[in-house]
Order: sequence, then C-alpha cells, then structure tokens
Amino acid sequence: MGNRIPDETIEKISKQADIVEVISEYVQLKKQGRNYFGLCPFHGEKSPSFSVSAEKQIFHCFGCGAGGNVFSFIMDLEKCSFIEAVKIVADKLKIDVDLDDNQNVVGFGSSNKFLSIYRAHDLLQKFYHHFLVNTKEGSEALQYLRKRGFTDEVIDKFQIGYAPNSWDVVTRFLHKRGFDVHEMYQAGLVNQRESDGNYFDRFRDRIMFPIWDLQSRTIAFGGRILYEGEPKYLNSPETQIFNKGKILYGLNIARSQIRKKQQVVLFEGYVDVISAWRAGVDNGIATLGTALTEEQATLIRRNVDNVIICYDSDSAGINAAYRAAGILQNAGCNVKIAKMPDGYDPDDYIQQYGIESFNTNVINASITLMTFKFDYLKRGKNLQNEGELIKYIEEVLTEISQLPKAVERDHYLRQISNEYSLSLDALKSQQTQIYKSLRKNKDISTFNRNNNSNYQFFAKKKLLPAYHNAERLLLAHMIRDVNIAQQIKEQIGCGFNIDEHNAIALVVYGFYEEGVAPTFGNIIQKLDDEHIKRMVSEIAMLDINEDITENELTDYIKQVMNHPKWLKIKEIEKEKETAEKQQDHLKAAQIAMQIIQMKKELK
Repeated sequence: MGNRIPDETIEKISKQADIVEVISEYVQLKKQGRNYFGLCPFHGEKSPSFSVSAEKQIFHCFGCGAGGNVFSFIMDLEKCSFIEAVKIVADKLKIDVDLDDNQNVVGFGSSNKFLSIYRAHDLLQKFYHHFLVNTKEGSEALQYLRKRGFTDEVIDKFQIGYAPNSWDVVTRFLHKRGFDVHEMYQAGLVNQRESDGNYFDRFRDRIMFPIWDLQSRTIAFGGRILYEGEPKYLNSPETQIFNKGKILYGLNIARSQIRKKQQVVLFEGYVDVISAWRAGVDNGIATLGTALTEEQATLIRRNVDNVIICYDSDSAGINAAYRAAGILQNAGCNVKIAKMPDGYDPDDYIQQYGIESFNTNVINASITLMTFKFDYLKRGKNLQNEGELIKYIEEVLTEISQLPKAVERDHYLRQISNEYSLSLDALKSQQTQIYKSLRKNKDISTFNRNNNSNYQFFAKKKLLPAYHNAERLLLAHMIRDVNIAQQIKEQIGCGFNIDEHNAIALVVYGFYEEGVAPTFGNIIQKLDDEHIKRMVSEIAMLDINEDITENELTDYIKQVMNHPKWLKIKEIEKEKETAEKQQDHLKAAQIAMQIIQMKKELK
C-alpha cells in the first residue's frame, strides 16, 4: 500500500512529524529524564508505562509491549491502514497528500465499512445546522437559543442545528444521496415502523447537538425539545461507531485548554458544557446521559490529573457526583466538587446569576473531595442524635482511612475533633483500626492508587539470557554506528540466534548499502511483522553506552557466536549421561575429554 504515496512524501512527513506532539493529542505525557511517560492508550493501567522518545521518534509500552513510530501509533489507535495513518499525520502538519476519491471522505482513518456511516453523520450535521441558521423553519429554534444566551459564535462553534418537524425530510435527504436507508437505521439516524417496515426521521422538531469523537468526527446526535414534552433529551442509540460509555462530549474541542490549564471540568450534559463555554470555562466536557464509566475516567486521566465535578445540585446530581468522584479517584485523578444552590444545574445558574458569578462562586469556589464527602454523609442524619452522630463519625473515619497521605489524614482528624469536641487520640485510634481492617479485607482502592505528584515509572527489566541481551545491544549499536554495523556484518552477518534479530539486521544492512543512515522509525516502516516492530521499539528504549569500547563489542560478539557451541556442549553432555547410565565408562570418558576441549576453545 505504501507505493500509493511517494516515498519522498512519506519521508517528508516522517521527518516533520514530532511524535511527542502527535501522541500528546491523545495521551498526557510528562517528561522524565530523556523520555516522556504517560498512561498507555492500548491497555488499562493506573501508573504510566508508556514511553515516548523524542530523540528516536519511537514509542514503547513496557506494560503491553505496543511500540512503533508515529504512523504505527495512529494505525494502532485509529484501527486504520498505513496510507490512512500517513494522511492523518499529514493533515496535522498541513501537508497535502493526494489520494483516491474514495479515501478522501469523512471518517478518514476508520474502517472502510463505516465510511458511509461517518459521511452520513457529517452531512446531517451540516444539514441540521443549515436548517437552524438559514431557513424559515428553523427561525423559531434560532430565536429560542438566542433568548437563552446562545450567540452566533457559540452556535457555529458547536455546530448546533435544528431537525425540522417532519416525518421524512431526513430519510429522503439521505436516500437521494445514495445512502442505504436500512444501514442508516442501523446507524441510528432514522427509525423504522414495526407495522409496515417503512422508515421515518428519528429526530423531529428538536435542537440538534452533534456528538464528536476525539478526531472531531460526528458519530451521534443529541436532540433537545424546544419547549415542553417528553423526552426532553433524545440521543442517538449506541451503534457501530458510537458507544456512549466511551465518549466524552466536547473533549475534542476542550483538549488543548485542558492541557494548558491542567484541569478539566466535568458536567452531566452537553448543554452545560456549551453554557459554561460561553462563561469562559473552555475546559469543560460531559458524559452523555449516563453515569461516568471507568473507561471515561481512564480517558480523562490520560489527558489530565485534576478534575472539577460540576453536576446538578438536586439529589440525583449529588449522588452521581459522589459515584463519579470515587471512579475518578480510583483512576488516579485529583478531584474537587463545584457546588451550586439547590435546584440549579449549570445552565440554569448561568441564566439566573450570570457568567461572572458562575466563575467566581461555582468553579473557582470548588471544595475538596473530602469536604464534599463530609457534607454528603450528613444527608438524612440528625447529628444531634448520639447514635446518628456516631454512625456519621464512623463513615467519615472510613473515608479518611482511604487518604494516601498521612498529613491529609491528620488534617481531617483534627477538623472532626474540633468540630464535634471529640478526643483526637480516640479518633486516631479508631481510624487506625478501620485502616487495618480495610487493608486486611483488600477493600481500599487507595493502596493501589498511584501518587500523581510523583510521576515515576520503573520498568521491569526482563531477565534474558546473556546472548539474547548481547544481540539486542549489538542491534542498537549497529543502528547508531555504520562502522559497528559493518564489523557485525563481517563477523556475524545473519548469524544471530534469534530469527527476529536476523530480520532486523537485514533491514539495517540494507539501509547502509543504499547509503541511508537507518533510524528506529524508518526501520519500523520497512517491517511488516507487528511483533518484530515491537521488538525494534523495545530495543530503541535500551540505555546503551554510546562510547562502547572494542573489548565490550568483542564480548557481545562472542556471546552471540558462542551460544550455538554451548548448545552443542549441552547435547554432548546428555550423551555422556546416557553412556554413564549404560556403564560404558570408556565412551563417557572420551566424551568428557571432548567437552573439556570445547569449553577451552570458548574461553
């Protein structure tokens, strides 16, 4: 497939692409030493094992083994072809790449079978937006939005639209443009009557909010009824491209500000995100009508450490905030809670009190998670009653026991002691008992939670045989130095003991023969085998002595060349054991002498 884009174009893109910048769009990276570390996007983890080398333009996960160059990363993450990955990276660099028409479509980077679904969603986004801002039918919806403070800038930024009050305008629109209507039904864009099997529009007379994935592709819609009626909000069903438990509304728009501010504000719905954006809170995201999932929490954690939860102030919102806080905390996030007056959601609050008050009295006045939990645990209790007070204290001590830092535990114990005139020593004693009980029952997530302030990763060193390590180190030096590569070629050639290492060596020799200095990135590009690509990325992360001496090099070469001889010695030793069992002492003695001689030659 690589010949569909000229090699020089691929080389240009590869040289201009900074793998750290590209991966930083998907993963929060922090520099540690020479490399950058973050949470691997290819498997679930709470402590960072995903490493990116700016110097070598390589990524490697020490947890799951994923690795490669910038194109490999996009291919693995987007589940796309090499050509598609090149185009995605080129788009980020504003480099034009000419491709066939059937690849220049919305949903680029996705599996071909979903391209029509992505394209239909994109067309409908434009269709709904046009109906809102340019037609008489959408004028009432447009006036409704403007009355609620939605400016033209906001409407354009979030591509808000309007679904006309019709049973078949969208169905006919899609059909006329060649889309399979049944496929559009499976994609959640139209409905089907059970009585006659006919298709009709899913969204009617609703303000439409496009839902995007991280690549800003439209994958679903949310529709809000204009005035009164049920349901107030209607979302697309889950489809082949839309899983609401894995998507966070607005993350594609807010990600740059989230990284800049090192903080995200989590809302319950897309209207809250948009209203907050109008108020200057441009680092807001939202779940999609469901409780926060562990996958969503992991996605947040990959992008940022600090989270402010800003949910509705009713009972359901408070309960949801409590559950979400626990999930985020277990994912390794630092959590605070933004509180509003009873009966308000963020959109209502901004309408009532204005933008400045929302920022000053809600977002910037966020309370700590423990303060929120203390308030939460008081609900429904009469603390003037001795029994209920004791129950409350026990619940609070359980929460305090799960704090990872002794200073925090001491702070809140003193706070409880002062507030309720209780003995600090007694509180500490009971908290210690609860802590031990929780730990014994493994009922405390904090024990396994990584400390975000200490962003360290200790890679587990593989215990490999000496010859195996020697081969890896030789390959690393060969890629760095043409003279070493030539020496290895003359002495070892393709005589490495591990087949995959021979494959890598062949590619390295090939580059030098063509007069091209190999890099880990262009070696990976030459390889087809995913397993060998991962081995290259792992070798790239080896910490080698760049000023290797001739003695060190000779020792590595001996380790490689002597390994087959050691295997031969082991075979002969088995023959000696067999001769001894058969009491053929003469043969056993002859073999022993042979073994001694072979070992002398290896020294």
